[in-house]
Amino acid sequence: MATPIDVKPSAPLELVIGRIIDAPRHAVWRCWTEAELLKQWHCPKPWSVPEADLDVRAGGRFNTVFAGPDGERIENEGIWLEVVPETRLVFTDFFTEGFVPQGEGFMTGYVELSDAPGGGTRFVWGARHRTEAGLKQHEEMGFEAGWGAAAEQLEETAKAIASAPLKD
Repeated sequence: MATPIDVKPSAPLELVIGRIIDAPRHAVWRCWTEAELLKQWHCPKPWSVPEADLDVRAGGRFNTVFAGPDGERIENEGIWLEVVPETRLVFTDFFTEGFVPQGEGFMTGYVELSDAPGGGTRFVWGARHRTEAGLKQHEEMGFEAGWGAAAEQLEETAKAIASAPLKD
């Protein structure tokens, strides 16, 4: 089980969770940066991610589709802002590829990975919002419970691939 850790928001209008994932950092990184792996865990069940298109580099695509059990479909189109291998990812839906602004945008998200004392990976996921209304909306969507469930799925996926050869 992904073990909750105490993390606090580091910016206004931020939601954040932290977990110790019982898998090596390289495996957790792969789960975030390889589309076929991301699709296995990125939404809490019974939701799924049938589509993911990732170009993991600053300015590259971060496009996903979330599918709900009753036919709901949520398309998420954004870009990576920062990519530090096996350490940090920052992405946003305020822009699409080529840094083209799109609509209002919902959030800028970040993932921080580090080695956990005693083994595993310290995983911090934060979402920064433009407005208080956006933050409240994300809270009401179930940020804490949803990302807690997704972290469990992330851990399962990362453990399953931990000894698999790295992708070229």
